[in-house]
Amino acid sequence: MTATDSSHGKALRLGRLSRRGDGRYLFIPLDHSVSEGPVTTSPAFTGLVADVTAAGADAVVVHRGRARLIDTSALNGAGLVVHLSASTSHAPDSDAKVLVASVEDAVRLGADGVSVHVNIGSDTEERQLGDLGAVASECDRMGMPLLAMVYLRGPRVVDPHDARTLAHVVSIAADLGADLVKTSWTNPVERLRDVVTASPIPVLVAGGPSVAGDLAGYARDVITAGCAGLAVGRRVFEHPSPGDAVRSLTAAVHRRGTPPVPTSTRTLAGTP
Repeated sequence: MTATDSSHGKALRLGRLSRRGDGRYLFIPLDHSVSEGPVTTSPAFTGLVADVTAAGADAVVVHRGRARLIDTSALNGAGLVVHLSASTSHAPDSDAKVLVASVEDAVRLGADGVSVHVNIGSDTEERQLGDLGAVASECDRMGMPLLAMVYLRGPRVVDPHDARTLAHVVSIAADLGADLVKTSWTNPVERLRDVVTASPIPVLVAGGPSVAGDLAGYARDVITAGCAGLAVGRRVFEHPSPGDAVRSLTAAVHRRGTPPVPTSTRTLAGTP
């Protein structure tokens, strides 16, 4: 595959990951079944995927084995992102992520993107950064978009929601070759604007604290702060009606009249 071919392939796949062509993204991660346990019963999993994609999700995120088991019709035209990292809650260090699949695996599965998890401040940060860089190189070679899920987690982290440090986190993802970055929210959420202006690639934000009441309101605040979208897992699949939750998120993320901040116009802004 030539460099031109891979660049074209990546552009096509990135376009499929934003179904409405507006440069915004609503991803539903369902990879928690490895880290924490089943998100639903085995027979209900494909139905869950069908519910959230029919409700407007741009893509679902799953591990490679689960991707093989999803009926392709359940995607309803949404994208498929294969998560390449793993750890479990039973490990001595649950922040230590390891690669358990490859970009080539994702290509064989027909994926539109891959994701890698990195915990900045963890005891194994060095290895995780190396993994991210290696996967980014493979993604460039094979024309596969890369979503870096980068968080502040570990014994050296004082505040995982500090805007200044999260601005550093998203810069790491961009500098090591990611096409999209998912990270945590800030306290207050308005400070996400400082994170977005530090990033040359689109920023997606996690679903927020589970104790927060209004999921749609949180999503509107995130988009108003300039983020390109959200990646919401637990607050969707634990919702009494996952489809309804996604419909409200879709309306917030893909609302009309408020285009996302163009990457080319973003400038590095210092945080006060």
